[in-house]
Amino acid sequence: MKENRETEILKWAQNVLTIEAEGILTVRNQLDDNFVKAIELIALCSGRVITAGIGKSGIIARKIAATLSSTGTPAFFLHPVEALHGDLGMVRSEDIMLAISNSGETTELLEMIRIVKPLGITIIAFTGNKYSRMAKLSDLVINVSVPREACPFGLAPTTSTTAALAMGDALAVSLARLKNFNEEDFRNYHPGGHLGQRLKVPVVQLMRKGTDIPSVCENTMMKDVVDEMNRKGMGATLVMSPTGKLKGIFTDGDLRRALTKWGNTLNEKTVEEVMTLNPKTVSVDASVADALQIMEQFLITVLPVIDDSGKVIGILHLHDLLGKGQIQFRLSNKDIE
Repeated sequence: MKENRETEILKWAQNVLTIEAEGILTVRNQLDDNFVKAIELIALCSGRVITAGIGKSGIIARKIAATLSSTGTPAFFLHPVEALHGDLGMVRSEDIMLAISNSGETTELLEMIRIVKPLGITIIAFTGNKYSRMAKLSDLVINVSVPREACPFGLAPTTSTTAALAMGDALAVSLARLKNFNEEDFRNYHPGGHLGQRLKVPVVQLMRKGTDIPSVCENTMMKDVVDEMNRKGMGATLVMSPTGKLKGIFTDGDLRRALTKWGNTLNEKTVEEVMTLNPKTVSVDASVADALQIMEQFLITVLPVIDDSGKVIGILHLHDLLGKGQIQFRLSNKDIE
């Protein structure tokens, strides 16, 4: 009986791998001039590649951004929901957006594309539905449709996400070869090289401070809290005592949850009633690497910087670390020539 069960399990696994291999071969055979055009556009791009997706496609988008960045193409992931709540400020007209959705009908992603289109940025779509709304909104469509999912119910994204990931690798590697990206360049983009040195930068060099810190006191009414969040554009505000000690934080996520719970009566409340207590912080003597580790561990994008007494002296946003100042993925002069 045990032997039969082991044989059955191995057959299940082999079947999944066979289906996913078929999917990748299908996508390979679907490659056309649009892929070449995408490579040429990105190679000439003076901005960055912004990858975007929701759910499983979002995870794939994150990995593609990481692969692009480490192989010489500046890139970062932008979550469509966070984008609609302030992070669109990171998008510039010279950027290129790589939108990933198998169905091409993801509501939040479509809304983000509609908003950034007027900026004049190029939209490249990875989708399994070339007739979808996302495909129609995009400038270039890369067909990543697969015959079937490996999921026995055909519901969980499996083959489709594998195919999108493989296409992302094809994009990154092709760009690296076009730019003559070599082993020395690769080392400079990884710990121990240039990026490794950058990660040692103290957070005090990149944090926002003084009047740039979004902050309110505990008894601030919610309407004024939202106004402060809009003014500072970080998607959050700190809640502080009169002496500058951190009491809590209120984020875009907190706002959505509060609206769901309190509805129209939210404006009648003070931030103290709805804020998140004991937010994650980083010490003033920490490095950028320390801050990034905390953000990744707790899946947050905003991090208060405090001194030994607990007083707030600054605030960090993930994009300040990855997209501004010294923590950037830049091409060398040799790559640009």
